[in-house]
Amino acid sequence: MTNNTTEKMSIAISAMESIPSFPNVKTSDIYKAGRAAGMKFKDIKSSLLVNEAGWGVYRIDLGMKPVEVIKTPKSLDPVVEAPAAPTPTPGLTPASSFNLNTTSNTVAIVPESDPTFIQWGEFKSIKAIINSNQFFPLYISGMSGNGKTMMVEQACAKTKRKYVRVQISPETDEDDLIGGFRLVNGETIFHKGPVITAMEEGCILLIDELDRGTNKIMCLQGVLEGKPVLIKKTGETSFPAPGFNVIATANSKGRGSEDGRYSAAQIIDDAFIERFVASIDQPYPDFNVEKKIITKVMESLEIKDDEFVEKLVGWSSIIRKTYDADGVDEVVSTRRLCHIVKAYGIFGDRLTAIKMCITRFEDETREAFLDLYTKLDGEVSNDLSDSSDGVHTEQGGSSVAH
Repeated sequence: MTNNTTEKMSIAISAMESIPSFPNVKTSDIYKAGRAAGMKFKDIKSSLLVNEAGWGVYRIDLGMKPVEVIKTPKSLDPVVEAPAAPTPTPGLTPASSFNLNTTSNTVAIVPESDPTFIQWGEFKSIKAIINSNQFFPLYISGMSGNGKTMMVEQACAKTKRKYVRVQISPETDEDDLIGGFRLVNGETIFHKGPVITAMEEGCILLIDELDRGTNKIMCLQGVLEGKPVLIKKTGETSFPAPGFNVIATANSKGRGSEDGRYSAAQIIDDAFIERFVASIDQPYPDFNVEKKIITKVMESLEIKDDEFVEKLVGWSSIIRKTYDADGVDEVVSTRRLCHIVKAYGIFGDRLTAIKMCITRFEDETREAFLDLYTKLDGEVSNDLSDSSDGVHTEQGGSSVAH
């Protein structure tokens, strides 16, 4: 690091150390610290070992700075006495030829129970699998925003089971998942990845957006068999502890997205996906369940508007049926309905909230959705001349009642 970079990093660390939950910090905390130091999020992440400790929560390990990722050394031959062969137990069994320091700052946690969560669909099945403590790899597919990840997290919360969540991207590889070498204070240390941590602690490994990965995730094939895994970079073998299990979520069933809706979704190798014992195809919740979900979200925001809940859920239901019939190219997900409710709590106007949260759609689709809603809700009117001007809280929409 240059002196200037070191100084900036010191400012960022000082800002984060003042956070009560430190070393666990939120994404927003890291961004604030970065702005204070004149650094970007990616710069902080590349200079410190920043691992995801939960939904939107990261763990900062100050003992691991500065960090530099290096290639696996061709040979490691410190002269040490060979240790006695250990009895295989859950965790890492070191190679007998040398002793190598290892570390991990991945944190397995029991997720907090979400008061807005409603049990529905296959929740009981997922909970039963988790509660069984058996190795039973599960693949959950379904459209974006229908609660796949949240359902697994809340099942862990109900059963008091620890979990490690891993977000998959096209760049995810064996180094990210299994682990890799880091240079720490001039010493080469093997940093165990989240998969190994989950195996050793016997917790749930939640692999999110599995179909966004490339063939680099094939390193997980052995993990999906529930057997000991050889860490090639160290020669050590990791044994899964009792209770370890793998649950994956994805938007597709592993065959990519033919309609292009999920353009980043990859075709998953058949030998890989075959290792999942069971699959669940999760739809959007039905009308009555979704009403309960949206009502819960409103209650958490101290909003009371049962009529708006009824209109919103009916609106989204019609849109989804039209989508299934190839009448429109977009849907309004349960997650987007929650976003609309949050916007409603801020701006106090139904149509303003809806407009803000569907602006990402193409103009024609957006106007069709707005026109449909005005037909369902007689208390609002859609002034098309205002549709591209951003937020207008003065328009004729019903106001929020707190």
